[in-house]
Amino acid sequence: MFPDFLLTAVDGLTESNSIALAQSIQTTPLATPLTNQSITTTYVKQGSGGTPILLIHGFDSSVLEFRRLLPLLSGDNETWAVDLLGFGFTDRLSGIPYSPTTMKTHLYYFWKSLIKQPVILVGASMGGATAIDFTLTYPEVVKKLVLIDSAGLAGGSPLSKFMFPPLDYLATQFLRNMKVRDRVSRIGYKNPTLVSDDALRCGALHLQMPSWHQAMIAFTKSGGYSAFKFEILSKIVQQTLILWGDSDKILGTGDAAKFQKAIPHSILVWIQDCGHLPHLEQPKITAQHILNFCSEPH
Repeated sequence: MFPDFLLTAVDGLTESNSIALAQSIQTTPLATPLTNQSITTTYVKQGSGGTPILLIHGFDSSVLEFRRLLPLLSGDNETWAVDLLGFGFTDRLSGIPYSPTTMKTHLYYFWKSLIKQPVILVGASMGGATAIDFTLTYPEVVKKLVLIDSAGLAGGSPLSKFMFPPLDYLATQFLRNMKVRDRVSRIGYKNPTLVSDDALRCGALHLQMPSWHQAMIAFTKSGGYSAFKFEILSKIVQQTLILWGDSDKILGTGDAAKFQKAIPHSILVWIQDCGHLPHLEQPKITAQHILNFCSEPH
């Protein structure tokens, strides 16, 4: 059975991993300093043992982004994925300023409420920028850091210049257009045949959640993530694994070496024959690199 909040569109999922992960999504009423109301937060937890792994999705995405990776990690490790504030299926309450600052506050209280021990933090694309920001703010929470084709060296959002009425609403409607999402997805993969109906449905289920476009407008107006300066990245003390698709057409490949140079205790591994989404395009190889990194001495 699927959770009620996933709406009827979830019945169209066809990939076994998609169906299984969607069925395993849970909710928790999360108390934070951001509002007097609890924020109903969606997440997945699978596996047990080892240092917990916490997966952070990218821009305008959800926990379903990890449908192929999470099962491969959770065999021997407690593995979590959470929908960030303003994204996925997590509640979008009015009165909250959706921004990187409120996102990391929400993420911290999620960790404090449910996980309660240091984690291996894995961030993909914009989730990589979130993971960097979180690690710098709460270093005691993060044992190791994994960045997958991470944002963070180019700040802002190209949509921000459109975020005033009525163009702000039109800009989000543009993002909601399935032909647009299909086109962007095809750029994200090296092998565009992986952009199946199931993949598009996974990437679009959250668009029907209440206040999706208001939260998207608010986050984009906040400026999103500024570019992290090298001197800031140099303060990351955790061992860091940088995974990068060798054919990334979304962020390119130049930032991979820049991250490795800036983050002191980092290693760079190229994922061959892969675009911007190694965790979806090459999940077995990506998982193996993460598991090997998890098992290395701290």
